[in-house]
Amino acid sequence: MLVASVLAYLAVTIAIGLWAAQRVHSAKDFVLAGRSLPLYMSAATVFATWFGAETVLSVSATFTRDGLVGIPADPFGASFCLLFVALFFARAFYRMDLLTIGDFYRKRYGKPVEVATSVAITVTYLGWTSAQLTALGLVFSVLSGGAIPLETGIYLGAAVVLVYTVMGGLWAVAMTDMVQSAVILVGLVLVAWLIGDMAGGAGTVIAAAAEAGKFRLFPDGGAKEWLAFVAAWMTLAVGSIPQQDVFQRVTAAKDEKTAVRGCLIGGAVYFCFAFVPMFIAYAALVIEPGYGALFEADDAREIQRILPDLILAKTPAWAQVLFFGALLSAILSTASGALMAPTALFTENVIRPFAPRMSDRQFLLLLRVVLVAFTLAALLFAVNSRSTMYEMVQNAYKVTLVSCLVPLAAGLWWRRATSASAVLSFVLGLVSWLIAEAVAADATVPPQFVGLAFSIFGMVLGAFLPAARARHA
Repeated sequence: MLVASVLAYLAVTIAIGLWAAQRVHSAKDFVLAGRSLPLYMSAATVFATWFGAETVLSVSATFTRDGLVGIPADPFGASFCLLFVALFFARAFYRMDLLTIGDFYRKRYGKPVEVATSVAITVTYLGWTSAQLTALGLVFSVLSGGAIPLETGIYLGAAVVLVYTVMGGLWAVAMTDMVQSAVILVGLVLVAWLIGDMAGGAGTVIAAAAEAGKFRLFPDGGAKEWLAFVAAWMTLAVGSIPQQDVFQRVTAAKDEKTAVRGCLIGGAVYFCFAFVPMFIAYAALVIEPGYGALFEADDAREIQRILPDLILAKTPAWAQVLFFGALLSAILSTASGALMAPTALFTENVIRPFAPRMSDRQFLLLLRVVLVAFTLAALLFAVNSRSTMYEMVQNAYKVTLVSCLVPLAAGLWWRRATSASAVLSFVLGLVSWLIAEAVAADATVPPQFVGLAFSIFGMVLGAFLPAARARHA
């Protein structure tokens, strides 16, 4: 029953995506759904895109092991990112009427900055997309009782996501997100109720977590521990602002108010609902303390098996169908968005400048070709990584934090920002971060702080150097 239900759900998802393809008549339809999403679809795409595999499997398991102090990046940093975008960036993004965030860098600073930032942002999606594909592989492996190896499952999952995304673009993402959001919300709530009851009630689970110190929010120790904590929070809170998926969700709305409200509503629902998988995971540990042995596994990814293993071993068929339906919904919605974003960015801002006379039909075809190519790249990354999904996502946003954030913020809010200052900010931030990661990754000051500081320094230095030269001329 479970396997049949999962296969049927995947078939329905693909069918919705193919039906959505009928609305794709231009590149703008493919990338931004024609800038026509109503509030309910806008909010659903924000929530579903952010509520991914790492939230259900990896963040929940990390909370079970380390408590709230171990997850400052997600959901705390991720939720604050959506708040920041809604309050300070959404209106500006929407009014510019751009196709990608790379278009902003071109319009504000010129083509060299456009290409450099677009390549950097595109690279970050490898980690995020790979996390979702890894989760799909894990689901297929668990459901098959190990008959499907993890790597084979990753390939199968990628094929499913690719089929409907390559045909329907953001329209397929938005329409499937609505269905997937409903399945996530209903499925996980019912499973949480069942698992909590099996553990002795919600009060028992919460009391056990409190007694174990899992609700401690801030770290013990000195400057090193605190700086690492703040850096982890900041990596997602502001490092994920210069991302194409965030930009797409804002600019795909039907109007400016919808863009802001969709971001706020989606972010609020995401923050509140991210605690449901944490509750289920800790209830699993209360029911079966033996799952704690997974924390000591050589492969860090093993801790992500807590929820799937418990659901299969301890719950009735209806709960298994609901859980894996919700899990697949979370993964598929995030994976499709994670494929669309870098595809649009790389095609529009890295490839298209070399073929300015390309027709819209040719551009649409090129978008689909790049989507397939990026999927293959993410597959290679996924099968060769041994990081947890939570770690993959965190590592991805360090790149944009140190290289793309300052030029974006300064370009919007500081008139003195110039092309030269943006180049200097990008180069100094990225190079200093790479050096710090290579020679002092465990230093008191985290490498991403070093990169961000040099990025700010480069922006200021580049902006004032021409003025200083002019005075001495």
